[in-house]
Amino acid sequence: MTALEDRSTAADDPPMSAAAQAAGKHLWMHFARMHGRDGANPIPVITRGEGMNLWDDRGHRVLDGLAGLFVVQAGHGRRELAEVAAKQASELAYFPVWGYTTPPAAELAERLAHLAPGDLNRVFFTSGGGEAVESAWKVAKQYFKLRGKPAKHKVISRMTAYHGTPHGALAITGLPAMKQDFEPLAPGGFRVPNTNLYRHPEFGGDAEALGRWAADRVEEAILFEGPGTVAAVVVEPVQNSGGCLTAPASYFARLREICDRHDVLLVSDEVINAFGRHGHAFACTKFGFTPDIVTCAKGMTSGYGPLGAMIASEKVIEPFLEPGVTFPHGYTWGGHPVSAAVALANLDLMEREDLYGNVLAHEQAFGDTLRRLLDLPIVGDVRGDGYFWAIELVKDKDTRETFDAAERERLVKQYLPGALFGNGLYCRPDDRGDVVVQLAPPLIAGQAEFDEMEQILRHTLTEAQAVV
Repeated sequence: MTALEDRSTAADDPPMSAAAQAAGKHLWMHFARMHGRDGANPIPVITRGEGMNLWDDRGHRVLDGLAGLFVVQAGHGRRELAEVAAKQASELAYFPVWGYTTPPAAELAERLAHLAPGDLNRVFFTSGGGEAVESAWKVAKQYFKLRGKPAKHKVISRMTAYHGTPHGALAITGLPAMKQDFEPLAPGGFRVPNTNLYRHPEFGGDAEALGRWAADRVEEAILFEGPGTVAAVVVEPVQNSGGCLTAPASYFARLREICDRHDVLLVSDEVINAFGRHGHAFACTKFGFTPDIVTCAKGMTSGYGPLGAMIASEKVIEPFLEPGVTFPHGYTWGGHPVSAAVALANLDLMEREDLYGNVLAHEQAFGDTLRRLLDLPIVGDVRGDGYFWAIELVKDKDTRETFDAAERERLVKQYLPGALFGNGLYCRPDDRGDVVVQLAPPLIAGQAEFDEMEQILRHTLTEAQAVV
């Protein structure tokens, strides 16, 4: 029985749980509206996970189509990872890497260095992805100061790209609406066009032509700002915000050439993209380029512990190895021994079960299954790579017209989240950029789960057409 067939009705729902009541009164949720959440519209309480499935406190089963938050690569309920965490906590629950280390942190740094491309051998641990991006910018600034180029401090990133919530990472983020309440931010963030082929019909579907044009805009921005002032270019191999925006390998090769020519560091932000989301430990390997820095987090532990990292090349670490030099930056929880031990076990598990291979074997089928939805009038585009896909919703399929503010409010904020969850699918409706629904399931997913996602999406999106 699918989650859609098994969905409960409001009449069958038990009274609001104590957890939902407490959350409505005291929990300050992330990226969520909180008005009226202690009454008839309670905060959903997720109590259990197993494999691809989640259950809430009302017994409602939901297919996890987002791996929690692009995180749970190995699936829910992996007891062996919990047991590793318990064992490590009983031996040594905590010690910082501020001039010291622990066996799990040292071993994980070595493991990540072997997995990373090229000579990216130096691992700086953080608590999560935003901190990893923040760390990368600070490293880039200090790197050029140590090399006698103190004016190089600016960062170029892409329009609608999301790179995190700390003030520095937010300054790199290309979403004005997300930044406006916190401005002024750290100065030095500059934007270039992204690679949304659907929104550039003038290229006639030619991804290579769009890639050349978009890469040229990066060099144009460096030259306009002055190469002597630009420290880094930050890109995701597949851009999350805006809806799983892809680019050809030639685009990244061109970025590598541009950064080398102008002495600019190339940063691959793989907070979402790494650890199998695209069938490789690091997505830059799949897309054929070697950056100077990789930022990563999320799937490193499959969500069984919080952990992120910035991984730098030997070129980047070199000036920091000079006598008397320190990188005055760090996090209390960076390299936490419990999380590091869990990450090692998670990487072992994914290798043993060949989860990267599972993604490569089934990514085409996943995309093909979602493309069935293109027969719906509301579906304009289906795009993505690996186990990371987006469905762009449109008001008019022929003209590619998107929704106005009021329609977005009804569709993305008010209707889709509850309807999808109620119909048995947890995924991500989003309108940072154009209106999309994103899918990024655990890497254990196969055709049965793809079919279930498509059925629930078809049912929900068909009903959504009446909303707008």
